[in-house]
Amino acid sequence: MWRFVLSRIAMTVPTVIGITVLAFALARLLPGDPVEVMLGERMSDKAAHAKMVQQLGLDQPLPLQYLSYLGRLVRGELGASLVNRKSVVSEFAALFPATVELALCALLISALGGILIGTLAALRRGSWLDQGLMGLSLTGHSMPIYWSGLLAIMFFSVWMRDFIPMLALPVSGRLAVIYDIPARTGFMLIDSLLSDEKGAFRSAVSHLVMPSFVLGTYAMAIVARMTRSCLLETLSLEFVRAARARGLPVWRVVVKHALRNALIPVVTVIGLQTGALLGGAVLTETIFSWPGIGRWLVDAIYQRDYTVLQGGILLTALMVIAVNLLVDVLYGAIDPRIRHPRV
Repeated sequence: MWRFVLSRIAMTVPTVIGITVLAFALARLLPGDPVEVMLGERMSDKAAHAKMVQQLGLDQPLPLQYLSYLGRLVRGELGASLVNRKSVVSEFAALFPATVELALCALLISALGGILIGTLAALRRGSWLDQGLMGLSLTGHSMPIYWSGLLAIMFFSVWMRDFIPMLALPVSGRLAVIYDIPARTGFMLIDSLLSDEKGAFRSAVSHLVMPSFVLGTYAMAIVARMTRSCLLETLSLEFVRAARARGLPVWRVVVKHALRNALIPVVTVIGLQTGALLGGAVLTETIFSWPGIGRWLVDAIYQRDYTVLQGGILLTALMVIAVNLLVDVLYGAIDPRIRHPRV
C-alpha cells in the first residue's frame, strides 16, 4: 500500500513543476506594467521606475527570473503582494475558508441532487421523467457558470423580490452588513452560529444558497448521469433480480442492494469534482462578489500583481492535486485491483 501511495505522490511532481511554469508564464503574459501600478502617482518618475524594476528583479532575463522564483519556492517563500505588500500565504489563508465553504456546500448540493435525479431517472428508464431529468442534466452540464449565475440573480433576487419578497435571496457577499461577526474559524456558517447576533446564521445561509447552487449545477449533472448509468447496470445483475424474486420491497432492493453497489464509482466522481469545484469557484465568486480565492486572483489580474497571481495559482493547484491524490489513494484502498493492476 505504501508503495502505491509513494508512486502516486511521485506522479504529482511533474504536474507541480508544470504548474510553476504556467503560473510564471501567465503572469508575465499579462498586458501592462506592475511597477506602474505600484508607483501610482509617481509612475512618471523614470528613476523611481527603474529602481523598482531592479529591486523586483524584473530587469533580468526570464529564465533567471524563473530560477529565482523556484529558489524562493524551495525555501517556502511565496513573497508579498506588489500592491498592498501583504504576505501571499497570509492572504490565501484568510480567504481560503470562504472558498472551501462555498465549494463544500456546492458539493453537497451536487451530490444529493445528482444521486436523487440519477436514481429517479434509472427507475423510470425510457419514460418522460427519465428524458426530462436527463435533458435537464444536459442543460446544466452545458450552461456556463457566468450565464447560469446571471439567470439565478435575475430570478431569485430581482423577480422574486417583486413577487415574493420573503423568498428573495441576496446577490453578493457572505453576510448582511448589519452584522459584525468576528472571524473565529473563517467559515461564516460556523462563526454566525457561535455569535450572539440574532438572525446572523439565517443571513449567512441565504447568502450561500444561490452561489453554491450555481457552482454545484455542473457537478450535479455529471453525478446524475453517472448515477443513472451505474444504477441501470446494477439493476440488471443477478443478485438484484434474486432480491426482487424473494419479494423484498422495491425501495429496499433499490436502496440497500442496487444503489449501494452502484455508488462506488459515483463516490469517486464526487471526490474528483471537489477539485473541479475549487477551481470553478473563480467565476462564481466574481459574479456574486464572494470574498474568496477566485475573486482575489481576478483582482490580481486587474492589478498586474505577479506575486499574488503566481502564488495563488500554485496554492490553488496544490489543493486540487491534494484532493485528487486523496481520492486516488482512497479508491486504491477500497479496490485492490487499482493497487495491483497485474493481478
